Amino acid sequence: MNSWRRKGDRLVAVLAQQEAALIRGMVDQIRDMLLARSDEAPQDELAALTGIRTGPSTAPEDPIMARLLPDFHRAGLNDPDGELDAEHANSAAALRSLHEPAVLEAKTAASTVVMETCPIDGGEARLTNEEAEAWIAALNDVRIALGTALDLTDDMPDELDPSDPRAPHYGVYQWLTWVQDSLVNALFFDDDHAYG
Repeated sequence: MNSWRRKGDRLVAVLAQQEAALIRGMVDQIRDMLLARSDEAPQDELAALTGIRTGPSTAPEDPIMARLLPDFHRAGLNDPDGELDAEHANSAAALRSLHEPAVLEAKTAASTVVMETCPIDGGEARLTNEEAEAWIAALNDVRIALGTALDLTDDMPDELDPSDPRAPHYGVYQWLTWVQDSLVNALFFDDDHAYG
């Protein structure tokens, strides 16, 4: 794949067939996970009448989904005795139930944009600014999921020992990081970009 470049009002890159398949496959897996989480939302008659959606009040048990959908409220550091734990749990549950549906919708919409604009058999991808932002968000979700699955840390070396079973997947993670960075640079820092 070449780096993303701005051509007129589009951001353009050419993906090899296997690169497009990798992006599409990973983004689709995340989308399936997000849709499954959406299906866990409680059915609330009041929400149906008012149009206010509610989501699950508990955090996902799956560590990847827990990283993709973290708590909206975290306990403060000034509670060494844990006296605010119940208050924290209630606040986190209420905020999750209220806001998670919109987060899931935004993440699912971003992944859908990638699936609609990433060429199935490889080739040229041409994105509007809005589509590029969706790609950036969806690729970030894939990187979060892959980083969680591989137990990556901030102090990871640039290359893992080839005998490390995570090495091939770490290479994919680094490539996705490059794709995302290239798109961010083309979108926000290209000299021809018209800021408005």
